[in-house]
Amino acid sequence: MPVTPLRRQYLQIKKQYPNVIVFFRLGDFYETFDEDARITARELEITLTAREMGKGKRVPLAGIPYHAVNNYLGKLINKGYKVAICEQMSPPGKGLVEREVVRVVTPGTVLETGILNEKSNNYLASLVRDGTQVGLAYIDVTTGEFAATQIEDYEVANELERIQPAELLLPEAFNAGKPGLPKAISKLDDYYFDHEIASQVLIEHFGVLSLDAYGCANLPLAVRAAGAVLYYVRENQKTVIGQINHLSTYTTKAFMTLDIQTRRNLEIYTSSRWGVSAGSLLAVLDHTRTAMGGRLLKRWVGQPLLNVDNLIERQNAVQWLYDNTMARQTIISVLHDVSDLERIINRINTGIALPRELIALKRSLECIPQVLSILDEYQAYEKLKGDLKPCPDVVMLVQSAIADDPGNNLSQGNVIKSGFSEELDSIKQAAYNARNYIANLEQQEKERTGIKSLKVGYNRVFGYYIEVSKSNLGMVPDVYIRKQTLVNAERYITSELKEYESLILNAQEKIQEIESGLFKQVCSQIAQMTDDIMRSAQALAELDVFSSFADVAVNYTYKRPVLNNGNTITIKGGRHPVVENSMGRDQFIANDTYLCNDDDQLIILTGPNMSGKSTYLRQVALIVLLAQIGSFIPADSATIGIVDRIFTRIGAQEDLATGQSTFMVEMVETANILNNATPKSLIILDEVGRGTSTYDGLSIAWAVVEFIHNNPGLRSKTLFATHYHELIKVADILPRVRNFNIAVTESKGTVVFLRKVVPGGADKSYGIHVAQLAGLPSSVLHRATEVLGGLESHQLHNRQEGDIHSGLPVQQLPLFNTHAELVKEIKQADVDSMSPLEAITKLYELKKKAEEQDNI
Repeated sequence: MPVTPLRRQYLQIKKQYPNVIVFFRLGDFYETFDEDARITARELEITLTAREMGKGKRVPLAGIPYHAVNNYLGKLINKGYKVAICEQMSPPGKGLVEREVVRVVTPGTVLETGILNEKSNNYLASLVRDGTQVGLAYIDVTTGEFAATQIEDYEVANELERIQPAELLLPEAFNAGKPGLPKAISKLDDYYFDHEIASQVLIEHFGVLSLDAYGCANLPLAVRAAGAVLYYVRENQKTVIGQINHLSTYTTKAFMTLDIQTRRNLEIYTSSRWGVSAGSLLAVLDHTRTAMGGRLLKRWVGQPLLNVDNLIERQNAVQWLYDNTMARQTIISVLHDVSDLERIINRINTGIALPRELIALKRSLECIPQVLSILDEYQAYEKLKGDLKPCPDVVMLVQSAIADDPGNNLSQGNVIKSGFSEELDSIKQAAYNARNYIANLEQQEKERTGIKSLKVGYNRVFGYYIEVSKSNLGMVPDVYIRKQTLVNAERYITSELKEYESLILNAQEKIQEIESGLFKQVCSQIAQMTDDIMRSAQALAELDVFSSFADVAVNYTYKRPVLNNGNTITIKGGRHPVVENSMGRDQFIANDTYLCNDDDQLIILTGPNMSGKSTYLRQVALIVLLAQIGSFIPADSATIGIVDRIFTRIGAQEDLATGQSTFMVEMVETANILNNATPKSLIILDEVGRGTSTYDGLSIAWAVVEFIHNNPGLRSKTLFATHYHELIKVADILPRVRNFNIAVTESKGTVVFLRKVVPGGADKSYGIHVAQLAGLPSSVLHRATEVLGGLESHQLHNRQEGDIHSGLPVQQLPLFNTHAELVKEIKQADVDSMSPLEAITKLYELKKKAEEQDNI
């Protein structure tokens, strides 16, 4: 069946992009056809129509206005669709307009600012695996950031959680069913993950002979991942590929490891209850004034440093702003006027920048001299000053070329400033004169003809016309040419009117054409300064983060911690940054912390529910994390030995996706900690063993404490909160275990939580008191009190009779003992079947017994 040339053109393009919705430019609209139209109409909730596309053939059609494309595009991308933007490459005229797909928009290659979160990167990542090794690379096409690494397979989930890619590329053979992968996954032919092909893609792109300068020449999997992701960008976003001018190869060993559970348990990016940024650590810290600073802060929070010298450099920068109030406030005020330079310059380079973005660029660059003058006055930040480039040529170019208040897009006109182009100014003046002529024509003709009801009007069919009522037709001059007859009037034209009309209409088209060409020329000149603008953007982002840290420190009374490579964490008057922020500084009870691998290695923390155990555990972890991103901390003072990992086992939850029960999830997370922690790690354990029976849970908790304490490859600094009060007995056996509890007081049957961490173990849980606070009916509370009394009496009786073991998973010391009994116990010990850890534990136990016997 014959088809129109237009449909043939569409079908040829669609054949190249079979799994992508094609936005086909037709004048002022983007149209979709066939199945694309059905999907578009359904997902965007717009009207589905039909159009003649060949002899007797009508095809589905759904269109969206050209100027509103971003809103609709964002909705489709957020629903997981890919969209090909097919533009008109030649002006309308005789014959078929040339059309070409200029870019394919996917979740990871979005450029439209209205779709993106300004303070979050939009990463496109790629993965390739070989055995236990994985190559990972990611690009943000809106900022030009490009990084790659080669890691172990078990690290992949943590890195993906950190970068949170909007889209992930995988080889065709890759099994994408693994939990933790993002929803938007695109498969790429294995060919592009081949090492030789990927290397060639990178070498050709950067114009180099080898990849040695990028630090990945000996990391084949990193190269494979980087080459594949770069190829994908080149194929789908042809206009942005030139802005990817550097590849950073990094190693995860340079940063503190934060696994998925830790990031979520500590609520670093979002609150665990609502899943929003409010109530998170990032929300408390983020006093940044620029989008660039907000993105950099988020990256720093996700990658705490291990190098003390680098951290001290950050601290010194924050300290200067903290001490110099006037400088800090001035810089913060200036940064308010700085726009997103990273994304603006990339949009300029890709040819999709709006006129107002050039004005924003100019105003942002005009802020740099003010910042430099402040830094010069106080002699601070030599490196930042070297990176800050005012780019006066760019400022002058935009100042002279772009109108102060341009239209939103080129089609609205008023983009190029008067005086920049003589040709444009002359056409504008001619058009202005013509409009003045027509504006004055009605009054002139009324006076000349004496027809008081004469009107001058315009419509798209006839253009400008002169309208005369039928009662005045006898007064119409001979030069008027009749054009249209109405019921009560006649419409006329004159040759002179048509000349001015032609001048106006042609001028509008010519003005738009000239302004478009001049705007592209200005953008091209600005693009030549990309490197300097990007360096300035990165320097301003750093300054913004330092200012944010200083502002937070001043507002919330944070102090600078002392950092070293020792094995001790000492915190005086520590506070939880998020809880304190929500309840107020005066309401929060501060607490001290001392952890050391040599003596107070493991703290067992007891106390009732709602007393603040979990808050205390989290605040220690968050204070350490803040210290290792260069921030000041919510404490009176602190000395912190660098921590390589923070592990957390907090909360009860099940994993329905993998069929794991609450207890299984708890044990899997605990096993991960015990298998991967080191003596430099900080472990936070909250209620380990709660998901099973009391005796099983107590036994597991006891064994975990022993393992952390005794294993020479572990011995991590640990905070262990528990309701198993029997666990405090471990401190009598293991020398580096200490008991602490959250103090409470009772008055007339009412419990008051003091929120203060004090030495010693708690002997009661106060669970019924907590239930009372929660609002349980009084009858339930009375009955619970009766049952509790009976159980406690029965337990005491059984212990006295010796019928039931006390619950401790180790032998209890008798009241009297002799060295002969110790010898007997040693002889009976099955040493050959003991593990090293069991032998060490037994030795500690026997030593403790011997010391107690000597004191009798």
